[in-house]
Amino acid sequence: MLNTEHANFPRASFVRRFGAIVYDFMLAVAVYMFAGAIGFGFFFGLQSSGVISLNGFEHTSDLLNNTPIYHGLYQLWLTLCVGGFYAIFWSRGGQTLGMRAWRLKVQHPNGQNLSFITACARIVWSLLGVGNLWILINSDKLALQDKMTRSEVVVLSVEANQMRNWHGA
Repeated sequence: MLNTEHANFPRASFVRRFGAIVYDFMLAVAVYMFAGAIGFGFFFGLQSSGVISLNGFEHTSDLLNNTPIYHGLYQLWLTLCVGGFYAIFWSRGGQTLGMRAWRLKVQHPNGQNLSFITACARIVWSLLGVGNLWILINSDKLALQDKMTRSEVVVLSVEANQMRNWHGA
């Protein structure tokens, strides 16, 4: 969705971004835990119904953690859930809950929201948040993920932040 009203807000500093990262980290941990419980429950259901066996392990968690294919699938599930949390929020309205608290919005320079695919690419290029350090060595206040996805994180005015809803401008 294009919102030209948001095209002229200033770019966010490292400190503001870091503040939002701290908030969102707590939410990401909650998503991780919830997804972990669902994934483990699914895996336990498969084991309990006899679809997969314990293969000599005493508990389902031992099988999950010590069998590379199961462990890999479980970690992939967790990664997709946490990554999906960010990608959905960024592509639907440009803000996670932490970004909303800090009045930040991720968008294209013309004010347009990111597509889901661009939001996913942004997650990859962020390098688990390390991409934000790029801001400290350049003057344009763009992180690595901003440069690679042609996006920016801007600071909204109080009024613009209050007027936003979760489905766009």
